[in-house]
Amino acid sequence: MGRIAKEVAGQIISFIGFVGTAVTCGIPMWRVTSFIGANIVTGQIIWDGLWMKCVMQSTGQMQCKLNESVMSLSRDLQAARALVIIALIFAFIGFIITFIGARCTSCLKKDSSGAKVVIGGGCLIIAGAILLLIPVCWSAAVTITDFENPLTINTQRREIGAAIYIGWASALILLIGGIILCTSCPPSKPMYGYPGYRPPVYPYATSNPPTYSPVYVPPASRAYSTSGSYIPAKPYGVPTAYSPQQYG
Repeated sequence: MGRIAKEVAGQIISFIGFVGTAVTCGIPMWRVTSFIGANIVTGQIIWDGLWMKCVMQSTGQMQCKLNESVMSLSRDLQAARALVIIALIFAFIGFIITFIGARCTSCLKKDSSGAKVVIGGGCLIIAGAILLLIPVCWSAAVTITDFENPLTINTQRREIGAAIYIGWASALILLIGGIILCTSCPPSKPMYGYPGYRPPVYPYATSNPPTYSPVYVPPASRAYSTSGSYIPAKPYGVPTAYSPQQYG
């Protein structure tokens, strides 16, 4: 799979995880409490969320009320509200950054710079997945502990809501998308040969150091002097006089 295909696949998967994170943050289904009286008509379902609490009657009527104060929530839901919002911010920023460094958008001229930007966006998405996973697991652990506590009244036993399962799935999807984005970029330095190839190294022998000799210069027949005259070795003969003749 090429680099562009990996980047597009990572962005699509990360976007799905971002949408799931937003759904986890918004729906009031972190905890579900079912109460059924002596008559089934008096049954009701209570949904607890980060932002509101809803009560659904057996008649189908639903009433929701916003949580006006953060202190009215339990400790795990108070921490979940902050961590889920930070996870949303990290995932959104990382998703936008990946478009800047993506090869298909050509926002950056150098491939090495685009690769670094995409890796940074993938790391932000992975951080958002971890920030989402912490409150979801914490809330699930508290809910299971309260449910198994023998001192808890049956009418107050709470179960894990749909938001917890959506949060687990969204965190897993964000992790997959972030990892794909972090591994989709080529190395900044070119590779020669097949992957894993290492060029041979030839160590120099230190026991026999190279020896250098002076450059050979043929000895001169006589010393050079600035004064003197040139006398050729072969005597120079004067040519015979040329007499003009008429050709007929």
